[in-house]
Amino acid sequence: MSKNSLSWIAVAPDAPYFIDGDGGDWTPIGQNDAISWPELAGLFRRRDLPAVEAHLRWLVEHGVTCLRLMIEYAQVRHRYFERPAGTAVPAMVRLWDDLFAMCERVGMRILLTPVDTFWMWLHWRHHPWNAAHGGPLDHPSRLLLCPETRAAIKARLSFIVERWGGSGALFAWDLWNEIHPAQAQGRADGFGAFIADLSQHVRRLEQRLYGRSHPQTVSLFGPEWWTRPDLPIAEPIFRHPDLDFASIHIYRHGAIDDPRDTVAPALAMGEVVQQCLAEITDGRPFLDTEHGPIHRFKDKHQTLPEAFDDEYFRHMSWAHLAAGGVGGGMRWPNRHPHVLTPGMRQAQRAMAAFLSLIDWRHMRRVPVAISARGHHGFACGDDAQAVAWIVRRRALLPDGRVDRAPGKPARVELARPNGRYRVTDWDTEAGRVIASAEHVASGGLLRFTAEAVCGDRAFAVRRIG
Repeated sequence: MSKNSLSWIAVAPDAPYFIDGDGGDWTPIGQNDAISWPELAGLFRRRDLPAVEAHLRWLVEHGVTCLRLMIEYAQVRHRYFERPAGTAVPAMVRLWDDLFAMCERVGMRILLTPVDTFWMWLHWRHHPWNAAHGGPLDHPSRLLLCPETRAAIKARLSFIVERWGGSGALFAWDLWNEIHPAQAQGRADGFGAFIADLSQHVRRLEQRLYGRSHPQTVSLFGPEWWTRPDLPIAEPIFRHPDLDFASIHIYRHGAIDDPRDTVAPALAMGEVVQQCLAEITDGRPFLDTEHGPIHRFKDKHQTLPEAFDDEYFRHMSWAHLAAGGVGGGMRWPNRHPHVLTPGMRQAQRAMAAFLSLIDWRHMRRVPVAISARGHHGFACGDDAQAVAWIVRRRALLPDGRVDRAPGKPARVELARPNGRYRVTDWDTEAGRVIASAEHVASGGLLRFTAEAVCGDRAFAVRRIG
């Protein structure tokens, strides 16, 4: 496998977004997948490599740039990365060799996390790190505390760095999936030291081997932050000095994890993103790396109707982007089968096409005030650019979707420095420009009218001159 055919991704030097090796904008558009799920299942024991590569090429052609993956998927017992502890499974090593080579060829990148903490916890009795199978740990409630387990984690990371860390197909590290107080006997005061140890270990090794390092984050199950204010969670997640970008999993109770309509989830997404940005003090990027109807699917055993789910997905993606997140967030499919629908792929393609309207590597985004009569909205930007998104309010159909019959024109007011701007109206469903016109901001407000908004609409705003 070539180690230099695909350029490395980095945080933009002057903006909370990402750039590729040529200095051009790069945005993670994608979702969570698993090596045992339908679209990647052909990797294992090389059952159908051509089908997997064809799928990856299809994703790239549809604007997808990134998949978030775990090196093992512990829901099933034959996808452990090690067996016994400390010994990599040859079939799994070959699987990842093949996948990295494919991603290099087609231009796909991976946000990689080394441990599947969710299924590891639930299926601990089977996991190779369990002391009952010769591993270092008696119970996962001490995952973050046990020195022998820490050594096992770092040994796994070393193996991954040495074998695949030179690849540009590796977008970034999620060094630990959903760091959680339950993994430290109910405490969070050790999160910072745990993150520093893993981060510095990986970065030193990458620098020694490759002379540079991939971006790093650590993800958090979002509800732990907003329901446990007594724990010191925000500092290590949003401001840790060793991490390059911040990420949480936005499973807002009720609105997102068990949705009744397609608007409340988008409002929850945008509000959480803005809360997260308020916690970041150094301008680093932020992105959701897991969201979706997890309670409805996992606990209630219900799959959302496809038309509803498509709109729910699209609305949340645009709320995430317009509120100041990077890209549209990364959904777990939470469907039977575990794949995104064609409508969700179209939504990703539409957002990917929109991205060229903004100079992301120079946009120092902050929340921007927006109002539009009869609509909810989010916006972010700086003095030169802005991204905005609106969705109709009080226009729900009986099934919870938004009535997409052409509505009245939306009079939009956006906080902008005085001057001339070009506003591009974007169809979030079809992925095309609806209109583009110049407008003048005065009195600190840019006012323009969006004609016949069918449900929701996005806008790219660029200062002229």
